[in-house]
Amino acid sequence: MLPSGHRMRRRDEFTLAVRRGRRAGRPTVVVHLLRRDEVPEDEASPLVGFIVARTVGNAVVRNRVRRRLRHLALRYLDRLPAGSLLVVRANPAAGTARHDELAADLESALDRLLRPTSKGRR
Repeated sequence: MLPSGHRMRRRDEFTLAVRRGRRAGRPTVVVHLLRRDEVPEDEASPLVGFIVARTVGNAVVRNRVRRRLRHLALRYLDRLPAGSLLVVRANPAAGTARHDELAADLESALDRLLRPTSKGRR
């Protein structure tokens, strides 16, 4: 389970990460990552939030997808930069996806976002 100190709860943090963060999309998830360099000491831990809309399925399916994503995000906390904001948005395909498919898509998206960007090309 994702520790409560790493859960994103405020709407402005979700909005900031989605609007200003880098994005990587996969068939089952879209991941937004905003790296924040100047963060107060008390907010130094990375925050992770989840968006699972009604298009994913009914309440039972949405909650199952959210629990799976929370469990999967736990293993990536140590790779996230301090103070960063990570939002994982489930696509409708996530409702019928197997656990290993969700894991592969989340890992692929995070690898892309955490990869150092090349400074020679724009």
